[in-house]
Amino acid sequence: MKIKWFGHASFLLTSKDGVKVITDPYESGAFGGALSYDEIPEEADIVTVSHDHADHYTQRLKGKPYILNKAGRQTIKGIEFVGIPTYHDISKGKERGKNLLFCFTMDGIKICHCGDLGHRLSKDELGKVGKVDLLLIPVGGFYTMEPAEAVKVSEDINPKIIIPMHYKTQKCNFPIVDAEEFLKSWKNVRRITSSEFELGMDNLPSKGEVIILQHAL
Repeated sequence: MKIKWFGHASFLLTSKDGVKVITDPYESGAFGGALSYDEIPEEADIVTVSHDHADHYTQRLKGKPYILNKAGRQTIKGIEFVGIPTYHDISKGKERGKNLLFCFTMDGIKICHCGDLGHRLSKDELGKVGKVDLLLIPVGGFYTMEPAEAVKVSEDINPKIIIPMHYKTQKCNFPIVDAEEFLKSWKNVRRITSSEFELGMDNLPSKGEVIILQHAL
């Protein structure tokens, strides 16, 4: 499986059979230019959307992908997706609305994309998530969980690999923090000088590892 971080909460995951999944695409230039990652040039077979905000936006995507934006189980292109209802804030959606976690398995690797998760998961929610190999989690705070809470959620899920997302960069001028506040809680951090890498069952770490990617766009 190939993993590429476009920027913000948007990744491209490509299976060895060529099935392409894009998570939470964004509107380039949204929020008065505060989100300035370039437009996503790739086409995908499937797109997951955690919630309907401009930084999680499908209208400008190329091609005609299948859009997943509802809770429950669906199988597309041989991949089963589970949308798990959560909230964008700690007030059960009263501040920013609802959010979907999406869990799916690609090339034997269980992935959980947290969208704009704003709270620690309950036992019931953790049970629905289950065992996870690769966790994609927001760590910038303010609009999502604060970094310390993201650490607790990561520990609760206990994946083999964590990739932080939705944090401040030179292309994101939101009132959020960069990844360093989250990273200081972890000993096993690997910084990759690229936007992408390949992951297989044979190179999953035995202990939890945090991987920092460079945004592609």
